Amino acid sequence: MKLIKHLLKFLTSRVFSIGALIGIQATIIALLISFLSSYFFYFYLFFIVLSISITVYIISQKDNPAYKLAWIIPILLLPVFGGLFYLLFGKRNISPKMKKKIFDLFNSTKKLLKQDPDIVAEIENLSQSTAKQIKYLSTISMHPICKNTQAELLTPGEVMFDRLVNELKKAEKFIFLEYFIIQEGKMWDTVLDIITEKIKNGVDVRLIYDDLGSISVLPTGYHKKLRELGIKTCVFNPFKPSLDVFMNYRDHRKITVIDGNIGFTGGINLADEYINEYDKHGYWKDTSVVIEGDAVWNLTVLFLQLWHYISDEDPLYEEYRPTVSCESDGYVQPFGDSPIDDHLVGEAAYMNMINNATKYVYITTPYLILDNEMSTALSLAAQSGIDVRIITPHHPDKKFVHEVTRSHYHNLIEAGVKIYEFTPGFIHSKTVVVDDELGIVGTTNFDFRSFYLHFECGVFFYRSKVVEQVYEDFMDTLKVSKEVTLEDCKKVSIPRQIYRSTLRLFAPLM
Repeated sequence: MKLIKHLLKFLTSRVFSIGALIGIQATIIALLISFLSSYFFYFYLFFIVLSISITVYIISQKDNPAYKLAWIIPILLLPVFGGLFYLLFGKRNISPKMKKKIFDLFNSTKKLLKQDPDIVAEIENLSQSTAKQIKYLSTISMHPICKNTQAELLTPGEVMFDRLVNELKKAEKFIFLEYFIIQEGKMWDTVLDIITEKIKNGVDVRLIYDDLGSISVLPTGYHKKLRELGIKTCVFNPFKPSLDVFMNYRDHRKITVIDGNIGFTGGINLADEYINEYDKHGYWKDTSVVIEGDAVWNLTVLFLQLWHYISDEDPLYEEYRPTVSCESDGYVQPFGDSPIDDHLVGEAAYMNMINNATKYVYITTPYLILDNEMSTALSLAAQSGIDVRIITPHHPDKKFVHEVTRSHYHNLIEAGVKIYEFTPGFIHSKTVVVDDELGIVGTTNFDFRSFYLHFECGVFFYRSKVVEQVYEDFMDTLKVSKEVTLEDCKKVSIPRQIYRSTLRLFAPLM
């Protein structure tokens, strides 16, 4: 009976209906091509030429070689279908009109994010390599590094939730929430009760959530219910039954800004598994940071940029500047990453830290699906005597993705990288700490989707107490993690190795 209820729920869900419509579209196209190619030699020849032309085009692009290879193989194996599917799904660039709109919006807000040259000069005197990192982030992401900011690591999700609730209750002017997933339950319902009460007191509450991220956990038309409660709500990139490449681009950020003075970001969504209200994949380990002071402005602008893009409403940015300046806790630089340009900001920020490390690099990530550049950087660091350690989950949330993660272990371990799996359950933290001085806490996984296809964000820390907190948290997590050895990798059966290698080949398309 329970199985029938689950089946009926799935068959009547929005996920199933949209998936079915997309499947019908794809089937019609495939049957049409098959029919025409069976009867018209020239039509078939046209698609062969098209596939060869597309292959040449792919090779000439600046895309990652792994992404190119993942498309070239199916195109050459299935020349009739492969070329067409690349045209439908493979081109990462969005329409010129949409791209121009986003670029114009981002450029128009650039003047709001001026870098204090005195802070840059201070960092240059302390560390030239760190100065290069902050200049890169402030130039490409356009978000400056700040002082006059306090910051604290919040882990696990239960700790972040308690702090979030306390800060939300203090809100007087506005609350901005931007999340990949929101789901009805203890966590979201508690937040919802607070913000609806705040609306009655005149607080401006705005919410952005990703449609695909929440599609399986929210009722259809949930945004309408929220608007009826007085919450200004935008749904990012509503998922449609369309063969449209833009459906791939998702808002994976997790941001809360309260009165412009308090900001939260990290791996934690507004759903109950993140606070261990129930056992989904064993114990859920996650991290977030809360910042207070000048650097919160970066998160505020990130939120308002996307709000402006989705709603076409100019939010009058200046009204939301911080009103509180704190005693400096090192240097703090919240930054964003967007898939609409040619800059892989999240990956580049990680690689800059790895390449400039002199003692150690410690990483936690739920997924380890690496391109050649990142794999080389990690291997080269380890081979140069740097202590490189990575903690991934022992219990997967997506089995085939976990197999791809494990497919990278052998080569990394052979190069001297130490790999550990978090044995109590699933680790969703995205943290990097280097040499007791540098750290990043954010939303960006070590995988293709985060690096190439998602809107992401993070906070770079230099000589902040958060760096020490991330280090201590890593060492604590290490105590309940099991090291994966080269012998463990060699024990994997040949069929499983083939399966992992096949999945890994097509990982850029997942």
